[in-house]
Amino acid sequence: MKPAPFDYWTPESLEHALALKAEHGDAARWLAGGQSLLPAMNLRLARPGILIDLNPLSGLDGLTVGDAGVARIGALVRYRALERDAGIARHQTLLAEAVPHVAHPQIRNRGTLCGNLAHADPASELPAVMLALGARLQARSIRGERWIDAQDFFVDLFTTALAPDELLAAVELPAPPPRSGGAFLEVARRRGDYAMMAVAAVIELAPDGSCTAARLAYGNAGPSARRAPAAEQALVGRRIDDAALREAAALAERAVDPPGSVHASPAFQRHLAGVLTRRAVATAVARVS
Repeated sequence: MKPAPFDYWTPESLEHALALKAEHGDAARWLAGGQSLLPAMNLRLARPGILIDLNPLSGLDGLTVGDAGVARIGALVRYRALERDAGIARHQTLLAEAVPHVAHPQIRNRGTLCGNLAHADPASELPAVMLALGARLQARSIRGERWIDAQDFFVDLFTTALAPDELLAAVELPAPPPRSGGAFLEVARRRGDYAMMAVAAVIELAPDGSCTAARLAYGNAGPSARRAPAAEQALVGRRIDDAALREAAALAERAVDPPGSVHASPAFQRHLAGVLTRRAVATAVARVS
């Protein structure tokens, strides 16, 4: 398969790149890792007239993790860098646990977190992780910059809150709250396949063991990654015992709206959401420190 004809541009600076995008809008697409865009182009599912290659630009490949655990991840940071970074492994353990589930090593060597999020594939693991972590996303254009909460970023199927002239330039992850733990679980037909269902959980506990906050986010659970507010609230203010886990799991099954596939019916995906919720919450509680 070959893509439709397109122009390939290498801008001289980020400002030049943003000016090109402002001029051409939806006709131009950013190229970072290209692990989602290029296959779509080869299948003629995407037909941009222009590719603007970000790879020659400096300043977009920064990966920093502060002493408190706040992480900032630039648009050109590869999955592989996240896998190997000691700061991510120490402070952003939920992201570190989820990244190895993304596709295969060859893809993780080139693919980028920001590219993944901008693509907004509902079956991807990382949008759900961003929801669970309460990430903020930096959009840049010639008009300036703005920050978008992850909860507001994922709008619909392959649709985000980015304007046609904007670049997702960076992701910021807050420091993990005190006395919190996280867990990521998914069920896939084979390692590296899209998950039939994925769950990212973050649980915060008071000194007496009661839950003070919960964030539960799901992948392949609808047209975009989503949280389960009723399931979260069912955990808050109580000790997370078997009864609490069963209640949260039942509410999670009602919150998801999976599309179904040749590998899993919507009913089976909802069942997986409940099972994985119980396991992910229990694991997150066990990891609270």
